[in-house]
Amino acid sequence: MSTETGDDWRRPGPTGEQQRLDLYAGLAATALALLSLTLARSTGAFLLGPPPSGLEQLLWTVAVPLPLIWRRRFPAATALVVSAAFIGSQIRAVPEWQLSGWALFAAIYTLGAWGRDHRLSRRLRIGIIAAMFGWLTIAYAINYDVLTEGTFAGALGPVPPVLATVVTGLLVNGLYFAFAYFFGETAWVAARRQHELAEQAERLRRSQAEMREHAVVGERVRIARELHDVVAHHVSVMGVQASACRRVFDKDPAKARTALTAIEESARTAVDELRRMLGVLRARDGDGEGAGQPAGVDQIAAVVDRAREAGLRATLGVYGEPRPLPGSLSQAAYRVVQEAVTNVLKHATGASMLDVRIRYLAQEVEVEVTDDGRVTRPANADGLGLIGMRERVGTHGGELEVGPRSGGGWRVRVRFPLPVAGGAPPHPAGLGSPA
Repeated sequence: MSTETGDDWRRPGPTGEQQRLDLYAGLAATALALLSLTLARSTGAFLLGPPPSGLEQLLWTVAVPLPLIWRRRFPAATALVVSAAFIGSQIRAVPEWQLSGWALFAAIYTLGAWGRDHRLSRRLRIGIIAAMFGWLTIAYAINYDVLTEGTFAGALGPVPPVLATVVTGLLVNGLYFAFAYFFGETAWVAARRQHELAEQAERLRRSQAEMREHAVVGERVRIARELHDVVAHHVSVMGVQASACRRVFDKDPAKARTALTAIEESARTAVDELRRMLGVLRARDGDGEGAGQPAGVDQIAAVVDRAREAGLRATLGVYGEPRPLPGSLSQAAYRVVQEAVTNVLKHATGASMLDVRIRYLAQEVEVEVTDDGRVTRPANADGLGLIGMRERVGTHGGELEVGPRSGGGWRVRVRFPLPVAGGAPPHPAGLGSPA
């Protein structure tokens, strides 16, 4: 994408259709110039002096407008050729000058509007206009004697005739070249602005495409996080229960049946949560039918119960005065506890105790999960579970601490800031690093 601005911008060349139009326009201007020459010769009014031969008049008349067929393809060369041919025809006193004058105007205009290098085209136009005024001055000097020999016998105005002629010529030519320069410059500026608008539209289109892509990626991450939280926890619980069932299947059928019942309940709960999650994903905006109530802090007790059924001495403590939490924050707290319990079941060797605590403080809610097991492998910062916890906590401006306890075991602690009175959320805290 181009980032050029001002005079550095180069206008793209003409299209094939524009080149064909220039061809037709140049040929039409040449035909009109030949018609104008025929009419001028027919009147016999040779204002520039005795004309050259008919063939030379024909050649000069064609030489001025014909290069316009390349005016947008080669604007600088066209302007120089047309200017040189125009001065040449004036020097040779060719009687056709009306259409030639319009051809010169078109060439200067096109150089300003279509010149590839705008700085160069500006210098060329100024040079051409200066050359034209130079030629006008020379023409007045050469024809001074002719102007004073009875040409103004009927002059009645207060201004001397020769001075009036010179001033009139300078005024008319000044306006002529000023308009040619101004319109060319205006066309170039308009084309540059149109180009900038097209670039802005393209940048906007790409930005929207990137936003859509980010939204899709974000949704995929959210789905992956939800699937991990739901599947990993319940599968881990079922794995622990299946292992216990295998060990006591022959010795204690009653305990085996209890373990199988726990596996069945975990599977049913996992299916229910997956169905709820899929309902949320399929629901339209504002349509929550079939989505069910998302899990929250009020369901943390069920997670602790499943850990207790898996053989851990699990406890849940709630401190402070419980208060309603925003739905997304409540769900984030639940998912953090669920993931922490899953990690205890999967990775903590010899764990016999699990302690979950929820503390309602003045401006935040704190959730802490500890155990007394030995971690068989170090915490993986790139693991999906830890990444999911960090994303959930970071979304709510909270702090996450993950690491071993000084007395043995492992701790996961999360602090979520609570909305202050009036609904304005507190300033988001930075995401804590693992302890």
